[in-house]
Amino acid sequence: MEKLVSSWCNVQSLPDNYVFPPEKRPGINIVPLCNTIPVIDLEASDAALNILKASQEFGFFQVINHGVAENLVNDTMSVFKEFFELPAEDKANLYSEEPSRSCRLYTSSPNYYNEEVHFWRDNLRHPCHPVDNFIDQWPEKPIRYREVVGNCSVEMRKLVLRILQMISHGLRLDAKYFGDDLSKELLLSVNHYPPCPEPNLALGLPKHSDPNLITILHQGDVYGLQVFKDGEWIGVEPIPNAFVVNIGLQLQIISNGKLKSSEHRVVTNSSDARTTVVFFFSPCNDSLIEPEKTLTDERNSPLYKGFQYKEFLTYYIAKHGDTEAAIEPFQLI
Repeated sequence: MEKLVSSWCNVQSLPDNYVFPPEKRPGINIVPLCNTIPVIDLEASDAALNILKASQEFGFFQVINHGVAENLVNDTMSVFKEFFELPAEDKANLYSEEPSRSCRLYTSSPNYYNEEVHFWRDNLRHPCHPVDNFIDQWPEKPIRYREVVGNCSVEMRKLVLRILQMISHGLRLDAKYFGDDLSKELLLSVNHYPPCPEPNLALGLPKHSDPNLITILHQGDVYGLQVFKDGEWIGVEPIPNAFVVNIGLQLQIISNGKLKSSEHRVVTNSSDARTTVVFFFSPCNDSLIEPEKTLTDERNSPLYKGFQYKEFLTYYIAKHGDTEAAIEPFQLI
């Protein structure tokens, strides 16, 4: 528990093992919030077309009018903030340095002891689907955690299946193409970034692409997410009652590169704590991942070879999320 950043973050200067090298740290340059990042109304008639365009050009977008009740989203975010404000003794039984533990609280990343530099965040994560299979492993405090997070997890699965159907439509695939084993696993990840004494030297999360199929993020109301596009970092503005959607590397591979998985990172700030929730939708470990054959032809050769998802994930973790290094063994061209 003493390793948690939130347990000792009231310091005047950043410890050396949290200082990133100059080429990786955010520095003092202001990254502008970008108003060209697609914001897609899921109730609009052209929503599927806009999702496809955003997935091809940006690899991420925000969605509004998504059907998840605003009061449920607000309750969920409140519960997560309450969790991180609990006394240490109420969180101690969840803290674990064992990556295989289903529900655990830890700091920085699963590679804590192999990292050259630590990340300025604490993290709570646990599986969510089906809810009844895992709810007994979730935090018991706050008292309403299990009810609220359970309800939110069910709604988020409905939302992601809706988005995946639109992507399937854009790629001219069966509407339920991504609806079974390719999106069966749901992992919830709650990030807590306390105020940082020297945010120009630290990172909440480093540059990476998500290894899974698709990711949905609620940023809360504090800015921190940046996406790497055309050689520059751009800031993703928090929009009330919107979700950020990231295309994962498995969607990039299945679409044979037609969809793009963008690299992103999280920066910190010196005044405000930031709590975000991420829903990672992933294939089953034994799922065969390969470019969809109807998306390849004589002019569009397969860019990737087939593999089991667990094989990719193991390699990704070993490479500490380095996108190019993680994907290189699976490329054909």
